[in-house]
Amino acid sequence: MGNRVTSIKDVFSLNEGAEVTIRGWVYRKRELKDKIFLIVRDGSGIIQAVINKSEPNIADIVSKLNIESSLILTGVVKKEPRAPGGSEIHVKRIDWYYVGDPFPINEDAAKADSEYLLDVRHLWVRSRRMWAVLRIRHTVFGAIHEFFRSRGYYEVQGPMFVSAAVEGGATLFPVKYFDREDVYLTQSSQFYLEVLIYTLEKVYTVAPSFRAEPSRTRRHLTEFWHAEAEEAWLQFDGLLKLLEDLITYIVNKVLEERQDELKLLGRDMKILEDVKPPFYRVSYDEAIEILQSKGLKIKWGDDIGADEERVLTLQFDKPVLLHHFPEQVKAFYHRNDPSRPETTLSVDVLAPEGYGEIVGGGERIYDYEELLGKIKKFGLKPEDYDWYLDLRRYGSVPHAGFGLGIDRLVMWVCGLDHIRDAIPFPRDIRRVKP
Repeated sequence: MGNRVTSIKDVFSLNEGAEVTIRGWVYRKRELKDKIFLIVRDGSGIIQAVINKSEPNIADIVSKLNIESSLILTGVVKKEPRAPGGSEIHVKRIDWYYVGDPFPINEDAAKADSEYLLDVRHLWVRSRRMWAVLRIRHTVFGAIHEFFRSRGYYEVQGPMFVSAAVEGGATLFPVKYFDREDVYLTQSSQFYLEVLIYTLEKVYTVAPSFRAEPSRTRRHLTEFWHAEAEEAWLQFDGLLKLLEDLITYIVNKVLEERQDELKLLGRDMKILEDVKPPFYRVSYDEAIEILQSKGLKIKWGDDIGADEERVLTLQFDKPVLLHHFPEQVKAFYHRNDPSRPETTLSVDVLAPEGYGEIVGGGERIYDYEELLGKIKKFGLKPEDYDWYLDLRRYGSVPHAGFGLGIDRLVMWVCGLDHIRDAIPFPRDIRRVKP
């Protein structure tokens, strides 16, 4: 096990005849009369290994290996157009191996019952499909950090234990916190990011959020990853431009780094290649007209939910900035548009192809009396938001921000049918394991 090991992806750049040692897991195995073919995978990719049965010491070992058995092997690189990646390894020796039990997921697992695949998620993450999704997810997370840091934002962190709702009390998860009963898992770090703009001006965080929504839709999780940002002095038009730039940056980074993974998933990349500013800007009023023209029973003042978003986004070939929602549809902290007070300076970014909302944001109320009045108007208790009101008492400034649902973004970028496939270990109303 002391040989210098080469990652599988790097083998393909080696010249024919080079001796190489790789390590990984048996992904596929095929035995013929005089040869055994192994497809071996590691974290970087897959490659074909060829074993001659005329080498009994090697063949005897390989014959014992099951799918997902692990091994280290040494061999010679040969060019082979028919092999995955165009190269294969002709095995000279097996340096180490571990024979696993028969793997419980067969090759038709993609067609298997989805609940079963969730039950064995700790094993299903080894599949090529999950491998591709997780690598794309890695790139998405990295791109988010790169984008914000390149624009002078500071990464900060908020608490996971909170005492007040950001997105409505009905979706809070209560937590036993010593002898207190008014503690919950956070729905969003927004309020804490608003605190920190008064010292750093431009801040962001990437963290989990929790929503106790009893929903079973294809885009809801009870625990999800949130990229949130707040910026002092930022106003509505600047916010829209920021959102266009962020999503375009992320998608371009995935296209740059993850072509193979997107192809493996069968993703139509034309949609992703078209993601560039300006996005479509559709007012709430215009959206209601579009939906009514499509036969949906919706009127001004109604919320635009998942079904409506699906119909709406199928009309567009790139993301939509849906803006100026009615006051009653959005949370209390959204600033009303001074030129049309019944609407708010709010925006949702909707992904095309029926995927719907991936971002929610807007200008925040910065005036103390205005915020206090809105809290009361929404039937909330001002004392629950004392410290949030303090931000408006002392040196308040115009500001705006947003929350990006990273799992929803990954779902759309990968072209997945369900958000559970966009995250390693999904949590929803039905599932808290493995």
